[in-house]
Amino acid sequence: MITKQDIPQELTVKIEKLSNLGLGIAKIDGYVIFVPNTCPDDVVKVKIGKKNKNYANADIIEIIEPSPDRTEPFCKLQKVCGACQLQFINYEAQLKYKKEIVQDVMKSIYGGSVDIKDVIPSPLIKEYRHKIQYPIGQTQNSKRILAGYYKTGSHELVNIKHCPVQPEYCDKIIDFIRTKSEELGISGYNENNGKGELRHVVIRSSNYNKNNLVILVVNSYKVSNKVNKLAKLIYNELENISGVVVNFNNKKTNLILGEKMEFIAGCDYIEEQLCDKIFKVGAKTFFQVNPLSADNIFKYVKKYIKDNFDSPTILDAYAGITAFGICMSDIVSKVVSIEEVKESVELAENIIQENCIKNIELHQGDAGKFLSNETLLGRQFHITILDPPRKGCTPNSLDYALKLTANKIIYVSCNPATLARDLKYLHEHGADVEYIQPFDMFPHTYHIENVAIIDLKNVQVPELKLPY
Repeated sequence: MITKQDIPQELTVKIEKLSNLGLGIAKIDGYVIFVPNTCPDDVVKVKIGKKNKNYANADIIEIIEPSPDRTEPFCKLQKVCGACQLQFINYEAQLKYKKEIVQDVMKSIYGGSVDIKDVIPSPLIKEYRHKIQYPIGQTQNSKRILAGYYKTGSHELVNIKHCPVQPEYCDKIIDFIRTKSEELGISGYNENNGKGELRHVVIRSSNYNKNNLVILVVNSYKVSNKVNKLAKLIYNELENISGVVVNFNNKKTNLILGEKMEFIAGCDYIEEQLCDKIFKVGAKTFFQVNPLSADNIFKYVKKYIKDNFDSPTILDAYAGITAFGICMSDIVSKVVSIEEVKESVELAENIIQENCIKNIELHQGDAGKFLSNETLLGRQFHITILDPPRKGCTPNSLDYALKLTANKIIYVSCNPATLARDLKYLHEHGADVEYIQPFDMFPHTYHIENVAIIDLKNVQVPELKLPY
């Protein structure tokens, strides 16, 4: 095999496939070269950057022969904004490559054979993103307020006036906030010295009724008169604003939202629709950013359960606002839901009451503790739905799921790598992965949502450690 010393600083390569982070992969006698902004079948001249033992990173000097799957990005800022990595690839090809990403990850981590279906596309490929999180900055000399996304691999803020993957009205909201902040003398945040008042603007935008919840994240512990005035201007002068809240985050952290909120005007949620049911979504509520694609997932899971079970019992773990449980409530005998975030559980209670749902049992608290207690009580469910964050499940949580579930686990994941890891663990205990159905939740990015159907008829339940 060739070594890193043998790789010249400039060379021509052909891109073979995409990595799970959307980088083009070329190989020279087994030595891997990662090239951003490339497509399989591109022939490119590259400049080699940092070399490691088995791989190197490189940048494009010239596209010598473009892939037939290349297309012109519809956003002028695609090359500098880090949000839409794959927009230069036509959409049908994006779906093909995302399936290949899932296949490659499963092969390298899970190891066994898995039936991976074709990716179900997003109903929209523009204006699909309904949660917007813009860092706020300020120019040094003119004091102009900046709002946008960071350049790839940097903290250099790209000032974005129009983003075609977000609802068009959100551009108007952001532009209004820029203008009024400058007029009111509100400063943008400087992450280098920790100074500046307005740190982020977050918008939860409803596909259902087009209303918007605006969250102003401030580098403070109280609402200043200037920010209070800005919040009321947003609510009073803009259309389709359901409410404005202020979030306090004065810590040097990468987290966008702090713990405390203060409600300023309107109401503190938007409404969204899934499976013909209306959900309330607050500032901190976990809810999929692509509601139409999310609706596809929920209807898919519901159809699978309806076609294969007769009034089953369901455990809805990592439930958020209990969206899965609420959507499934009319085809099951009982849903037991566990969620750690108090705000999400309170919103779920309201939704359940407003929809007159009688067969959902809500629990607020740590999922691990709850599953441990349920194991001790000896309760069992026909189906467990797991929808964890990107880091996936802990081995203990998977052990509890195996113990508590009689028939199927439906695992919904936004991270193919942690899904593959967790499926391997379940398979080692006898679980059979029937198939994986990918959904495109994030067009023009390397992200891919997956629904794994897991059969437990041959499971050997591990000896459980009950730390709680």
